[in-house]
Amino acid sequence: MQTTQRAAAVLMVGAAALAIAGFTALGSIFDYPKILKAPTIEILDSYRENQTAITGWFLALVIGAALLAPIGVLLGRIAGGILGKWITGVGITAATVQVGGLSRWVLLIPGVSDDATVPALTDGAHRTFERLHFWLGTILGETIGYALTATFTVLVVTAFTRNTATTTIATRWIGYLGYVSAALIATGVVIPLGLGGASITNFVGYIAWCLWLIAMATTLWRSRLASPPSSTPLHASS
Repeated sequence: MQTTQRAAAVLMVGAAALAIAGFTALGSIFDYPKILKAPTIEILDSYRENQTAITGWFLALVIGAALLAPIGVLLGRIAGGILGKWITGVGITAATVQVGGLSRWVLLIPGVSDDATVPALTDGAHRTFERLHFWLGTILGETIGYALTATFTVLVVTAFTRNTATTTIATRWIGYLGYVSAALIATGVVIPLGLGGASITNFVGYIAWCLWLIAMATTLWRSRLASPPSSTPLHASS
């Protein structure tokens, strides 16, 4: 069990580090995520100014998002029972959704950006970018991704702050940090409605979430937990 805990801890720190580095770098060279609200031509012009670096840092975010899948599997295995299965399922789904949204900047936008510089293809490239931006960005990667990440966080906090012999690991303040970060991240689902304050609370939520990941990783690394019983679901009512 301790090997599983430490593997999860390493992946959680890795996901947090990639997210922090990626958001910091993209905020500096691309004004991300604020740039996403700019007109298409402005976004693409800014993208081309530092295309290699921007693509590379989005790749870092893709990798960090993908780590939610193995993190979910490992944490689900540690928690056990029905709640553990939910942690695994939601973790894998959240990873898939976020990778799908972010990877457009690595796989699709470079070609769209090149087409936009050709006069005969500019209009079509702009329309393609706007479709990708809406469906893969706003709807899939952001709105659905925010909801799933918040749900995953709540599930993990619930599992690892319960007073049981096998799963009590997180202190109360870590649990509060997880719930607060999940709530702030969840505000991102209303960003498409034009509520500007939601962008700020969502961004703050992700900062808090990265800190929560690191705090959870630290406690996982240090704790020694018994394996969850195989015959009875972990959180079955008595």
